[in-house]
Amino acid sequence: MADRIGSTDQPLSTRRIIHAVVLGWLAMVGVDFALHAGLLNDFYTTGSPFLLPPERAFVLIPLGYLSFLIMSAFLVWLLTRLAVRDAKNAGKFGLIFGAVVWGALMLGLLSIASADPKLLLAWWIGQTLELGAGGFVAGHVIGGADLLKAWGRVLVFFVLLVAAGILLQNLI
Repeated sequence: MADRIGSTDQPLSTRRIIHAVVLGWLAMVGVDFALHAGLLNDFYTTGSPFLLPPERAFVLIPLGYLSFLIMSAFLVWLLTRLAVRDAKNAGKFGLIFGAVVWGALMLGLLSIASADPKLLLAWWIGQTLELGAGGFVAGHVIGGADLLKAWGRVLVFFVLLVAAGILLQNLI
């Protein structure tokens, strides 16, 4: 076990794993909101045969964020199995994981769907950054960070990103 990244002999508690999943998820949702509600807003408000109308998509947003919770849980599971227990390496792992998974999905969609290639590229970049942020936060928590401080930092990060998304949506 000592040859794995960040390996430690201390087992992780279920409580710490749950905090890592939820905090990683909040970081992912914050990045997603800033990117998609803010910077990439035009992709979702212009007509496209590939995307649902904005009113229908808005109602289904919770399903998208549920998918992020599933990804966060899977990411934490992978991080614990690989004994990645620090923010830096977990963030790198999340970036690589996101780039591979979403890159493959993007190529698959490009081969069969009418999606705008720019939108797919934006999704690939966005999901890569989201999983990187989720990995960084999860690794921080898994690595033994003070949970109260971690919650405070992630909530501030989340609020700032949501505010940035709203601001960008109104400026762009």
